[in-house]
Amino acid sequence: MTDSVRIDSWLWAIRVFKTRSAATTACRAGHVRVNGDRVKAAQAVRIGDEVRIRVAGFDRILIIRQLLVKRVSAPLAAAAYEDRTPVREPQAALAVRDRGAGRPTKRERREIDRLRGRGSHRIQD
Repeated sequence: MTDSVRIDSWLWAIRVFKTRSAATTACRAGHVRVNGDRVKAAQAVRIGDEVRIRVAGFDRILIIRQLLVKRVSAPLAAAAYEDRTPVREPQAALAVRDRGAGRPTKRERREIDRLRGRGSHRIQD
């Protein structure tokens, strides 16, 4: 077994990305960091390295426990890393208006603002 593997190949093998080219694209876009540094797709990673992947606006933090070159089953892939991603807090549901319903009324706009946590529109004396 080798002592290092390409980061794009490892991310594909542990099923973070569906294709290796998607992993390569994420590296090029700067969404992948190894030990705090942005990396290219060919960057070699070793056991113990910390990998941060930006997915859907949130960072996923993985510690490499096993080096994989080939794609494996999900249980084997899960054993290849330690997931240290903090738990996301559930977000409150935002007001959703029906498509084509027109502009919100003044009352609906205030309700939407209140749901989003924006300040009140009352005039202070």
